[in-house]
Amino acid sequence: MMEPIKDFARQLNSNISLDENLTVRRQNRFFLLNKTLKPLASKDFFHAGIYLGKEKDGVFFPSFNLLAMIADKKANKVTVDEKTEWLFICGRDVFKRGIIRVIGSMKKGSYTLILNSYSECLGFGKVLSDLHEAKEGAVVKNILDIGDFLRREKSSSKTHS
Repeated sequence: MMEPIKDFARQLNSNISLDENLTVRRQNRFFLLNKTLKPLASKDFFHAGIYLGKEKDGVFFPSFNLLAMIADKKANKVTVDEKTEWLFICGRDVFKRGIIRVIGSMKKGSYTLILNSYSECLGFGKVLSDLHEAKEGAVVKNILDIGDFLRREKSSSKTHS
């Protein structure tokens, strides 16, 4: 049941261990419950505990809760400067000049978490070119960032106006 979560963590060069007895799959969504909540959660709930993400058409989409949990562990991580942080949460890719620190594998095609200078996880992306060889241009493609929700809200409010 936990394979989609474990597979996603492996893509970030990480290994997350969640108590399988407290991890619940409800249709295509995954939740982490605590020992008190687990017996109270019926088979027919909409949301309970910590939302971990969803699986759609065989692809796992993590929640920011899960990304933050992985960020606390060993994983591929890129720490960016303040300007790059802002650009990233606005949906932009990461350029080499905005990277302060790199932890883990930054080979082309690997996935990495994007952190700000306070080690807060802003989202994740895919490495576009080997970081050590890149001269200029984007080096990490933005896949998901914390600004995504606000951009979706803004676009849905335009369609309702």
